[in-house]
Amino acid sequence: MTKTLVIVAALLTAAGSARAADEAIEPDQPGIVESSSTVGKGRAMLETGLGYQRDKSDGVRSRLWSTPTLLRFGFAEDWEFRVETDGYQRLRASDASGTTKVSGWADTALGVKWHVQDGDAERSKPGLAWLLNVDMDSGSSAFRGQGLRPSLRLTAEWDLPRDWSAGLIGGLYRDSRDDGKHFVGGILGASLGWPIAEAWKGYVEVAGDQLASNRNGGRSISAGTGVTWLVDRKLQLDASINRGLTRQTADWVLGLGVSIGF
Repeated sequence: MTKTLVIVAALLTAAGSARAADEAIEPDQPGIVESSSTVGKGRAMLETGLGYQRDKSDGVRSRLWSTPTLLRFGFAEDWEFRVETDGYQRLRASDASGTTKVSGWADTALGVKWHVQDGDAERSKPGLAWLLNVDMDSGSSAFRGQGLRPSLRLTAEWDLPRDWSAGLIGGLYRDSRDDGKHFVGGILGASLGWPIAEAWKGYVEVAGDQLASNRNGGRSISAGTGVTWLVDRKLQLDASINRGLTRQTADWVLGLGVSIGF
């Protein structure tokens, strides 16, 4: 994973001079419903931050810190290459028998994003993009998944009057149970965004990033809200909070993020 990130970081540096100075970045974070835009040919973006999860289930209290990171590099005007990971993680779990602490690296995912349609507010036409990802079993043993896990998603964005916006995302993923058997699950989410002040925006979101039967992990569904601040055309800061709505979802998820265009 480290070698992959170093290679992509070199691509980010090489692409820095190619970014148009008058074009504001459009990060995918925060939230599960991602944007339909790509970074553009010869441009790049780093989206990273700090995540915190708190949960209490079946007598176990857990706290998880993570450093989610997404690197995006445009190799064509409507195509981008993506490297994504939850980064370094630290888990603390406590029950009646005591406390366990585990730390290490999360798995890494490689993917591409294809912007297939520009939005048109006058015709209520959404911007559309396909995202194909493959999560790899590359992390530390405590946080490693089962083999290769591909996913395919379609995201749609509508520009609404008064600078409001709406988004939808839907897709499928393939994963494996502990017994090695494969299964297919669903992804579905919706968001609504609005302007708060100049360069500030808010949003609300309801999303399920894991929709499967109970024997295949169950349903992970959450509702959340957050704000973004476009500091300048190449820098955005964000904050978000999500509340889990099912047993398979962490009770609370908080995030702070920064996105930088190159």
